[in-house]
Amino acid sequence: MATILDGKKLRDKILAELKLKIDKFSTKPELVVILVGENPASKIYVNNKKKTAEKLGIISKIIEYPENVTEKELLEKIEELNNDKNVTAILVQLPLPEHISKENVMNTIAPSKDVDGFTPYNFGKLFSGEIPTVYPCTPKGILLLLNEYNIQLEGKHVVIVGRSNIVGRPLSQMILNENATVTVCHSHTKNLADIIKTADVVISAVGKNIIKGEMLKNDCVIVDVGIFKDENGKTRGDVDFESAAPIASYISPVPGGVGPMTITSLMLNTVELFEKSL
Repeated sequence: MATILDGKKLRDKILAELKLKIDKFSTKPELVVILVGENPASKIYVNNKKKTAEKLGIISKIIEYPENVTEKELLEKIEELNNDKNVTAILVQLPLPEHISKENVMNTIAPSKDVDGFTPYNFGKLFSGEIPTVYPCTPKGILLLLNEYNIQLEGKHVVIVGRSNIVGRPLSQMILNENATVTVCHSHTKNLADIIKTADVVISAVGKNIIKGEMLKNDCVIVDVGIFKDENGKTRGDVDFESAAPIASYISPVPGGVGPMTITSLMLNTVELFEKSL
């Protein structure tokens, strides 16, 4: 039976160490989150970020705008935050309303305050093999989790299912930096099961229950990033846990695996940006 990659346990360990570090700062990091509209999931995410930050001693502010805010007003606020010396980190919660260009928003955030690692500057650094200001939160959390369990990626075949800019694309580059061989699969990939069968490590970030135990190689490592509610209201991941766990050597549960590591990485990134600003 697979060893569980316990994101909650690692989160608690990292945040305890981070709090000790923050307690020693004479001034505190300040994280500002901009929330546009009434998306219920976004509101929950943003409030969870605020609670975690405040427990650590990070100053946390949420700026809320109605759905019909103009792009001009939003970009002007970001520029104001860029120029505010007290603000360490800026996060614009996605998704945004259709009339606001995500590209324009990301182009406006100063790379030195880009806590998500999503600005073109930081993305470009990552994809050119250089070190960005900070690494994107979910991929960073995944690598922290694998590292905690001493799972080496060098020379391994890692199959990533999903090519989003939030997980799949940046993660592929970060894993290449670990000297793994990376295959990125997506909705147009043919023979997905055959490709997954060759993987030493499977990382899936799709949001659909698509991976069954019979598709997996013996003793592979599984990182399940997907999360959704099934028809019975149960929280599920991309991987069928019951059939996969007896085959894998390590597996991350949903919930309790990657999710806690994403918010942990956000806090780590906030403190990294703060230390760099000093």
